[in-house]
Amino acid sequence: MAITGKQVRQLRSLAHHLDPIVFIGKQGITPTIVAQTNSLLEGKELIKCTVQNTSDLDTQEAAFMLADATESEMIQVIGYKFVLYRESQRDDIEHIQLV
Repeated sequence: MAITGKQVRQLRSLAHHLDPIVFIGKQGITPTIVAQTNSLLEGKELIKCTVQNTSDLDTQEAAFMLADATESEMIQVIGYKFVLYRESQRDDIEHIQLV
């Protein structure tokens, strides 16, 4: 899935008001974190994650690892937070209409 610069800007603006819902701690990217993230991406499409101070991973590294494990797109990394996007296959949710 190739996302254009215009679409990245749109997704970043949508993610600005989101609160982090995935927290990566000292155990790093575990199968539980991957499963939780997959479930959240299917239900919301756009999520914000945070890397806590106790983690050995830096934010960029955690974002790449989690995006790869969930087959999602990394949209933005700022400080200890990052944003992931993946189009949902579910029909019962409101999908994000990319420009």
